[in-house]
Amino acid sequence: MQPELPVELKHTHARAHIKPPPDNRHHLLSQQVSLQHREEAMSSGVWFPTLGLVAWLCCLSLGSVQGGKVLVMPVDGSHWLSMKLLVKELTRRNHEVVVLVPESSLLIQGSEGYKTEIYKVPYTKAQLDENFNELRDGVFLKPPEFADVFVNVQRLVNFTSLQVTGCESLLTDEPLMSQLRAQKFDVVLTDPFLPCGSMLSHMFSIPVVYFLRGLPCELDIKANQCPSPPSYVPKFFSGFTDSMTFPQRVGNLAMTVMENYVCKMIYGHFDVLVDKYFGGGLTYKGLLSHGAIWLLRYDFILEWPRPLMPNMALIGGINCAKKAPLPADLEKFVNGSGDAGFIVFTLGSMVATMPEEKAKQFFDAFRQIPQRVVWRYTGALPKDVPDNVKVMKWLPQNDLLAHPKAKVFITHGGTHGIYEGICNAVPMLMFPLFGDQRDNVHRMVVRGVAEQLTIYDVTSEKLVTTLKKMTQDQSYKKRMVELSERHLDRPVEPLELSVFWTEFVMRHKGAAHLRVGAHDLNWFQYHSLDVICFLVLIVVTVQWLSLKCCLFCTRKCCRIGTTKRKSE
Repeated sequence: MQPELPVELKHTHARAHIKPPPDNRHHLLSQQVSLQHREEAMSSGVWFPTLGLVAWLCCLSLGSVQGGKVLVMPVDGSHWLSMKLLVKELTRRNHEVVVLVPESSLLIQGSEGYKTEIYKVPYTKAQLDENFNELRDGVFLKPPEFADVFVNVQRLVNFTSLQVTGCESLLTDEPLMSQLRAQKFDVVLTDPFLPCGSMLSHMFSIPVVYFLRGLPCELDIKANQCPSPPSYVPKFFSGFTDSMTFPQRVGNLAMTVMENYVCKMIYGHFDVLVDKYFGGGLTYKGLLSHGAIWLLRYDFILEWPRPLMPNMALIGGINCAKKAPLPADLEKFVNGSGDAGFIVFTLGSMVATMPEEKAKQFFDAFRQIPQRVVWRYTGALPKDVPDNVKVMKWLPQNDLLAHPKAKVFITHGGTHGIYEGICNAVPMLMFPLFGDQRDNVHRMVVRGVAEQLTIYDVTSEKLVTTLKKMTQDQSYKKRMVELSERHLDRPVEPLELSVFWTEFVMRHKGAAHLRVGAHDLNWFQYHSLDVICFLVLIVVTVQWLSLKCCLFCTRKCCRIGTTKRKSE
């Protein structure tokens, strides 16, 4: 019997042909050669799997590879960093990739590997920076309060509103839209944090693959009709785990109700934009529901266990690249840390500075510890920067975390940094700033692999105490190693899985067979209320008929008894 091919080769074969090759003569010839080798091997009583693998590789190398066309609509900022990995891999596999880039951008840039189309937007780079900075206002200065929830929601709405104007500018650019439509793309790859990619997919009538961490108010979960029972699925920012007490379940349910109100604030202008172009009462949630595949940048190492739909694929850790050599000066600095090791400190791609008074607390703390510190910081430096601190405008985060002397990772709690810390098994000291970071940090602290401090009231004393605790208590490292081993123990690498599902959608023009029937039901049917009402009606009818029969029989018996007494 022919041995089973490795999973990697199966996937390679599935990827290699988006469309069947027009000429199979080379394929048939290689099959004959493979069959001849197989007969010789079997006649000698020995079967060599290697020969089968060689023949298989020959088939792949001789067959022509026909790539598909991918239209990419990214979201600017840190969202783009992980999507870029998938874009580059699709390009490497001979797909024609076109990335739409606004003329004023934070992080999205062109590349030799893929084509970019620049579209005009009604705002400048300075306005974009100012708009983004509003999201960070106050995180270093004061503790969050309940009223700040609505303030932060309004800041998010202001930020996305500016992006929406850029989207409208693209949609009204008739020459560019006609050019894109004429290219007949096979799939749209987009982050649904903004509506433009979904709208392009609907306009061009091509399937869409979503690439995301998650959406505010769990709109991704709701749009895909994925169950989310509040009895064991904690809401974001609730601070609960999947094992809740009765009071916690009451609070979780209350947050579910409040979430509906917040969603209307966040996505109201998205709904207006979608209705303006498509009409028919279509909402952004309804538009998202047509997504073919959802590539979710997390897994259950970070998230609490919960139900998922068949068209959802977990790709947490996709940004964990292989270790590359460090620059010579940086390698020398970290190797000189001795047994004490070193600490990596960065607050993400979008936060490279902080108020000078706050930075002073960190410099004073680092002066008191034996570890060396590599810090991404672009703010003003004090005159007496400690000798054990190396300040850099940019640092190779994953490569540093992969170094055996890395002891602690000081981070803001973004998913990119968290997964690089998990992949390299480095305990974390976390300072959540905004967005989903507070919830991400809560998940890591509960698992015993991190500690949390608040950036607005941190002191050098708190920093020194926490860092000493984490470097001296080996339980943090032990639990992180266990977490890392579970995360890395997977049948398919996240990038490989992302490519597979993207190509799957291109090959099959979507993934309609994975779309659940719940999309075709109204809320009354979804909860089987019509069935329940029908069954209740039957039960009531049977009970009413039974009661009537009993009353009839009782009257008959009473009438017969009365007649007998009268006759007597």
